Amino acid sequence: MISASENFHTTRWTIVRKAQGETPEAKSALSELCQAYYTPIFRFLLLEGKSRNEAEEMSQSFFARLLGKNSIHHADQKKGRFRSYLLGALKHFLAEDRRNKGRLKRGGNIKHQSLDAPATETTSSPQLTDPTSSIPDAYFDREWAFALMDRGLQTVEATFMKNGKPIHFKILKPWLMGDSTTLCQASAAATLNLSPGAIKVSIHRLRKDFADAIRAEIAQTVDTPTEISQELNYLIEVISKVT
Repeated sequence: MISASENFHTTRWTIVRKAQGETPEAKSALSELCQAYYTPIFRFLLLEGKSRNEAEEMSQSFFARLLGKNSIHHADQKKGRFRSYLLGALKHFLAEDRRNKGRLKRGGNIKHQSLDAPATETTSSPQLTDPTSSIPDAYFDREWAFALMDRGLQTVEATFMKNGKPIHFKILKPWLMGDSTTLCQASAAATLNLSPGAIKVSIHRLRKDFADAIRAEIAQTVDTPTEISQELNYLIEVISKVT
């Protein structure tokens, strides 16, 4: 397993910088970003009260805006985590959507405000969050944390598949996803033909690999390696407190 520190220089922020242009490589990099972070955007829109169809359409429109207008070029890792930038951009997108729908109801002309509009004395750039949203930022952060966990789990599963041990992953996965006090190590050991000591080691390694995978994901969205633990602790806190 590649550690977060070893993998740090191949970061999402690196991809963001690659995405800041009109070249095919930039478009490909931005498409990768959209694919990686579609789920927290979609789930946040559901929390905003959108139907699944509306959330899907708006998620696609949001990322299409980033892709089409290259609004991502305003993202700056020195101003904060990529998570914060993306949430700020989403809130501006939602605010514009509400304004446009309000104008339609009043029969007025629609005036589009670009996601990459520069900040003024009375407006903020997408790098800043919009306090008018009805959903607290912590809810987005929770969905972000869940998405990171999903990606970490996929990384670990891929390693098991590569090593020809899909059954091992299936049997051991519950020790990551549920209350381990209700699980039977002896039964798992018998199924995998392992000794009691070996099953304990396997579970320990699985948990370590999972933690390393999540830290590697976090490393791709923060500015420096020293921020990884801070972000991890925050996301754990968000998951435990936000319901």
